[in-house]
Parts: sequence; structure tokens; C-alpha cells
Amino acid sequence: MFLRLLLSCGLLMAATSAAAMTIYKYTDANGVVSYSDRPAPGAQVFVFRDRMVEHLERQVRLDIRKQKGGDEVFARNDLYAPVEIELGFGALKNVSGAPPQSIRKVLPARSNQRLALLTATQAGEPMRYTPKFQYFLGDPSGQAQGYRYPYPWRGGPFRLTQGPNGQYSHFGAKSRYAMDIAMPVGTPIVAARAGVVIKTENEQSGGGKNPSGNFVRVLHDDGTMGVYLHLKQGSVSVREGQRVAVGSPLALSGNTGNSTGPHLHFVVQRNTGLGLVSIPYQFSQPLEVLPNFALRGK
Repeated sequence: MFLRLLLSCGLLMAATSAAAMTIYKYTDANGVVSYSDRPAPGAQVFVFRDRMVEHLERQVRLDIRKQKGGDEVFARNDLYAPVEIELGFGALKNVSGAPPQSIRKVLPARSNQRLALLTATQAGEPMRYTPKFQYFLGDPSGQAQGYRYPYPWRGGPFRLTQGPNGQYSHFGAKSRYAMDIAMPVGTPIVAARAGVVIKTENEQSGGGKNPSGNFVRVLHDDGTMGVYLHLKQGSVSVREGQRVAVGSPLALSGNTGNSTGPHLHFVVQRNTGLGLVSIPYQFSQPLEVLPNFALRGK
């Protein structure tokens, strides 16, 4: 069964070298899924998007406190990581104290800061305004340090199924330099670099509602972040705020989210200014890729 999954993953990787190629997904009467570059009766065009969605709105948010003298506007960061925020105000009516330009700053981990005090221009009349608030993980002032990552798993050998700039899902800013490694469900996943766990997801089953499936995000000391995706439901063994060392157990590999088969999606990201981007990295050992035999088969 694992061989069949490896073949499927190999097909996907090989297809990334030919961006114009159409891939078809076929499910037979026994429920076995296969992929091919040749159409077959009942097959559907396969479109893969391995996007990462993190819901931080409960942990990074505006807190507007109405006081007798006006509205105090705070930004609250409950994460165990700094966040860059940008705040502006629009649709102003009877408001004084709103900054003429957007406020842009970095909130430290676990902090709460007052950003503005808004008062009524005409006392006794209501104030009206629309906050425009956005936030991004990480501190853009950090400098990524050179580091070769040991394999973030135990066992193997396993092989790369989609590398950097893969046309299926490794083309967006957040995942351009990600690597997908095919491995059986239940393979131990370990920290490839020391840091602090800042975000986890552990409840996704199967496809789930989050394209990333279950994941662990670790903030490294230089401000970069390692993210381990598509983990097995209920297997995440670390908590947010926990410090991990190289080799610390994190979870078990899985097949959750937008995943074509059991594999680990590992990516390193950093904030470069109002946005996370993936950055190039290297493993400390050579990692072989699946051969391109899949496209030559029937």
C-alpha cells in the first residue's frame, strides 16, 4: 500500500517539471486512488493547493476600552511569539487623536499595548470610526542564521516527493521552498531545530477544514520558524509555549488537510515585513527524490 502511495507521490513530483501537464485523479471500484497524465473514463482533472491557514484572531486582536475621556485602543498578543501589527482608522466622524498615518510596530510575545486614545471633537456627540487592523507572525528585524537541518523524522529512508518551486503547491510566498517527504502514517516527527512551540493544530481528521491539516509551528532563536504539516490527528505531543530541543518529539506523521498521500510537509518561514515568506534551507544529509518512472507507465 505504501508503495502505491510512493508511486502516486512520485507522479506528482515528476509533473512539477512540466507545469503545463494535466494530471488526472481516478478512484476505482475498490476505492483505490491513482494519478496519471492520461485521461481515463471517470477520471477527474486533479487540482492541488497545499495552502496553510492559521486562525490567530482569538490570540491577536484589538481591545477597545470605552472610558469617560474617550476610547482607548489596545492591541493584544497572546501568542508565544512576536507579531508585527498595522493599525489605521477610517470613516472618521467627530474623532480626535486618530493618527494621520497607520501605526506599524512589533508587539512582543504575550503583551498588550495601548496604541491610541480617541476623543470626541465635540463633547457629547457620538464618535464614529472604522479600525483597519492586520497582523503577521514574527519580527521582521530578525536576521536568519545559517543552519543545516537534521531530518525532522525518525526512521526511513524516505524520499522527497515535491521540492522547492513545485508547481502543485510550492509556488506561493509561504511555501515556495517547502519540501514534501513521503512516509507512512505514524512516523515519529521530531524538532529539526531548537525553539519555542507557538502554534499547534491537533483535531483535524482526514481532509479536515484546514488545508494544512494538523501542524506544529516552532519559533527559532533567530526569528525564523519551522512548520511541520499534515500530522496525524491527536498525535501532537507538545503545547504552545513549550521549549523544544533538536530531536524532541513533536507528533506523528499523517495524511490530514489537502494531502495526496501520507507525507510530511516541512517549511521554514520568516517575516520580511508585513508578511510571512518561506526561505531556502538545506538538510544536513542528502535526501533522494523519487525517480520519474511514473510518467512513463501506463
